[in-house]
Amino acid sequence: MPRYPRDFRGHGPDAPDAAWPGGAKIAISLVLNYEEGGENNILHGDGQCEAFLSDIAGAAPWPGQRHWNMESIYDYGARAGFWRLHRLFTGMDIPVTIYGVSTALARNPEQVAAMKSAGWEIASHGLKWVDHRDMPIEEERRQIAESIRLHTEVVGDPPRGWYTGRCSLNTVDLTAETGQFDWISDTYDDDLPYWREVGERDQLVIPYTLEANDMRFATAPGYIEGQQFFQYLKDSFDTLYAEGQEGKAKMFSIGLHCRLIGRPGKIAGLKRFLDYAKSHNHVWFPRRIEIAEHWAKAHPHKRFERPSQMTRERFIAAYGSIFEHSPWIADRAFDLELGPAHDSATGLHSVLARIFRTASPAERLGVLQAHPDLAGKLAAAKQLTADSTSEQASAALDALTAAERAQFQALNTQYTAKHGFPFIIAVRDNTKAQILQAFESRIANPTEIELQTACKQVERIAALRLKDQLP
Repeated sequence: MPRYPRDFRGHGPDAPDAAWPGGAKIAISLVLNYEEGGENNILHGDGQCEAFLSDIAGAAPWPGQRHWNMESIYDYGARAGFWRLHRLFTGMDIPVTIYGVSTALARNPEQVAAMKSAGWEIASHGLKWVDHRDMPIEEERRQIAESIRLHTEVVGDPPRGWYTGRCSLNTVDLTAETGQFDWISDTYDDDLPYWREVGERDQLVIPYTLEANDMRFATAPGYIEGQQFFQYLKDSFDTLYAEGQEGKAKMFSIGLHCRLIGRPGKIAGLKRFLDYAKSHNHVWFPRRIEIAEHWAKAHPHKRFERPSQMTRERFIAAYGSIFEHSPWIADRAFDLELGPAHDSATGLHSVLARIFRTASPAERLGVLQAHPDLAGKLAAAKQLTADSTSEQASAALDALTAAERAQFQALNTQYTAKHGFPFIIAVRDNTKAQILQAFESRIANPTEIELQTACKQVERIAALRLKDQLP
């Protein structure tokens, strides 16, 4: 059945330390979008002029017409803004990653030469700086291939990274399926890189940003002065740097555009931030390709069998025994809305427990009655399931003295006679002494209370079993 595709779990509650080179506490990825000459324009074969990310308030497309003012703002980015930024970054010896629109790069040879001379990474920003939202999948696939071809022709080397920006629902998978890219960045969903499985390819994703981004100078609400931009970048840096000092180093992406941050009043805030960041120790300014190379080496992808991608038969075979002798729970859980969030022990436990909690009273009682006595006859005859055998051994219930075994058997008989189901406790959470103490104290409880307690313990046992199998 179709599965819910969005991944709300990501790295989970225990995200890895990035382990950046040299013990860096933070990796600052500066990205300069080069779009000037690749934007919507009648001259470029488009049906209207550009209306996105400029200093023109309320800009709208002009169908069939050129927009002189809009063109001149983009031209400023190429003619003045780029060179101001080039002087800043080369003067501070800070490398950047270029998101280069292929047609824009072809129209700006001197800027491309300067990028290459500075040792900057030139990644692909698509064939044209246009909206891909409604683009047919085959046309988008064609444009991706053409962007790679033109980029390689213009730059001299194929791009190793990709970011479309105004992407479609298909963009990430289409770029991954090319097998061309060490990294792609059409996501905004994490502070760390991560792997995405696209068919047989393990594709590294390096998330980007739309908030630590000078585009906010051209959107509302947004920045209106360089100091506001500096303050936001500083606050982000301080938070991430502190996390790095606590052993959870992260990545900090900063998005820039020649026609925006390249203006004198705006670039002052960026320079102030770079001075601030460089005043700290253990700060790494990598190009994105260096992040990708480090991540592939330090955090290689490891595939595992994902519950949300299993067939029903495989799902039941794998998880039908999580609730003792009750495969019907796994069978019903398979029909719930499973997705990446359920490919972890906690996530899968959630859906299995939902089925158990909403089962009929008779069904839940059947699950309780399916559990073996602790140190009982089945254990003595070595007829427990593998899970139960391991669990009882964890508290040394498989190595009782004759007196202890007699005590357990007497308690089992007394408890079951009163409540109608075996005494159930998550053995792995307790010592032998704690189990005996709980056994003796819980016998006296009303059966209604014991039923609730036993059900909670059944869920806990299931959770521990899943942690043996899943992250």
